[in-house]
Amino acid sequence: MNREIRVREVRVIGPEGEQLGILPTPDAFRQAQESGYDLVEVAPNSVPPVCRIMDFGKYKYELSKKDHQSRRHQKSTQVKEIKLRPRTDKHDLEIKVRQMKSFLEEGNKTKVTLTYRGREMANQEMGRAVMNSVIEQLAQAGTIEYAPRMEGRSLIMIVAPKH
Repeated sequence: MNREIRVREVRVIGPEGEQLGILPTPDAFRQAQESGYDLVEVAPNSVPPVCRIMDFGKYKYELSKKDHQSRRHQKSTQVKEIKLRPRTDKHDLEIKVRQMKSFLEEGNKTKVTLTYRGREMANQEMGRAVMNSVIEQLAQAGTIEYAPRMEGRSLIMIVAPKH
């Protein structure tokens, strides 16, 4: 930008987008200053480099505004977690499954954690039965991304939304 441009000649584009031709860099810089703008190198790798006469502050502001707009429309995926127990009651399980379905409809992944406490570790099949019933109820809303596996005292599964 401006005096940082070290090449002898540059192709200059005016403030309205018109071609001003190939000019010596000091002349191009002088023209930019006379019109109250900056000389900005927009294509440094072309021969000769392309410079544009523009308001650099306004250009940076427009770039940040465009970047902000593009980020605004991006949708991020979150991992929501639902905790269960092997003895989770039928009605409570229905509510949790309904909650999982709403998470999946919003496009979020759902991590289902079933925790065993004390002697419940001796009856792990109860937890597996609960997890299988959850899988059956979520069959239409999501796909199993991470099948149920034991990690310590917990049985963990991750469900991703269907697309």
